[in-house]
Amino acid sequence: MIKILVLYYSKNGSTEKLAEQIARGVHKIPNCEAKLRTVMPIKENLNNNLPDIPDKGAPFATLKDFANCDGLILGSPTRFGNMSAELKYFLDGTGSEWLSGALAGKPCAVFTSSSSMHGGQESTLLSMSLPLLHHGMLLVGVPYTETALLETKSGGTPYGASHIAKESNDTRLTSEESDIAQALGSRVAELALKINHSNQN
Repeated sequence: MIKILVLYYSKNGSTEKLAEQIARGVHKIPNCEAKLRTVMPIKENLNNNLPDIPDKGAPFATLKDFANCDGLILGSPTRFGNMSAELKYFLDGTGSEWLSGALAGKPCAVFTSSSSMHGGQESTLLSMSLPLLHHGMLLVGVPYTETALLETKSGGTPYGASHIAKESNDTRLTSEESDIAQALGSRVAELALKINHSNQN
């Protein structure tokens, strides 16, 4: 079974909703499984005030989850055109995995959510791509053959899936945002499957 890690931070739930649609896309590909994981909030993480398992939602990610996946899809809300501190804090702790090349040659993708149309989505997606490229991963985008990318009046970019939440509690994805997220999940899963099959031959 090919395991795709969908790793994200979500404060108000929009990024989490995208993660769930991405996981649906992964599951459309035979022999592929999505593993949803989140990262700890910074303050609680630094003060050791969080349980090992959250009260609701996805479990917290471990470095073992990170290193042992066959593909990685990374998500964060937009923070001044950049990824959240919570996700960056987790990624900054992956030096050993970078040194060992644990993720080299594996496919990856990114997704985000912002509160406005021009809230820095593309720069956030690019900021998340940089550490993945340093890990030697193969970055997957959304091609314009995905018709929802041409039709969307909200989120969705060739750099990755996205959502525009006009209010902080607006977690409802448009049909195009959902389609693009699912397409991204399927593309990463398909590539991971091909790479795995090629490595076995």
